Amino acid sequence: MNITTLPELLDKMWKDYTSMNPQALKIYTLFIERGDQVQNDHIALRTFNHPKVNIEVLARPFVEGGYEYRQDYHFPDKKLYAKHFEHPDEQMPKIFISELKLEEFDKELQSVVNNLIEQIPEGLPQQYDFCSLGRPWEVSYEAYEKLREKSEYAAWMAAHGYRPNHFTVFVNTLTSLKDIREVNEFIKQYGFKLNDSGGEVKGSKEVYLEQSSTLADTVEVDFTDGKHKVPACYYEFAQRYSLPNGKLYQGFVATSADKIFESTDKSQ
Repeated sequence: MNITTLPELLDKMWKDYTSMNPQALKIYTLFIERGDQVQNDHIALRTFNHPKVNIEVLARPFVEGGYEYRQDYHFPDKKLYAKHFEHPDEQMPKIFISELKLEEFDKELQSVVNNLIEQIPEGLPQQYDFCSLGRPWEVSYEAYEKLREKSEYAAWMAAHGYRPNHFTVFVNTLTSLKDIREVNEFIKQYGFKLNDSGGEVKGSKEVYLEQSSTLADTVEVDFTDGKHKVPACYYEFAQRYSLPNGKLYQGFVATSADKIFESTDKSQ
């Protein structure tokens, strides 16, 4: 199917994400069965700050579809930089795109990542649905493990490529559960594990955003030296609070997002 419109792209991203992360579809269904309407707060994408595949490249179809840049974020410990984009239609999910700052790593990691990027066919990053095409390169499990020693984020990218890292339930629109803590307890009742790095709930009312997330599902991935199970995607939950002007806070909190990134760590 030739994806040429924003609704088609978002639909494809959700289908790819839930096929790789069945726990998200199970949790989504649990909410629907309770009579809740599940609104997606934001979708997260990952990449490298290489000119061939950087944030601007991934953001292009969204910007063309009316999304506008709102804010940027820095994660010095993980050597990441991110931007988020919003659509004038508040029902549309925010788009959060992060990139690994390659120049802050040693030559070995740069060499492995550059080898991956060199394998991307010419013109592919300009394809409308590039951000949902999956892994456009071959990679060994040995290389994956080498990357993981230096950056879990780089290893995740090497294994999975271009696809949603997570979707996010907008807790404010749920009617059967009053807040994010009730959501967490509800999810745990069904055996889903939460990322407890920095506490199960990251953030606070004081910063106008509280977030939590499941731990990533593990999936079997084809590497050039065999199949191996590695962390894939996770499901996030976000509760937003009103600013002093009465408007709901729409941004993100870097210290919270820093811990949310760890939902895909192999050590979790």
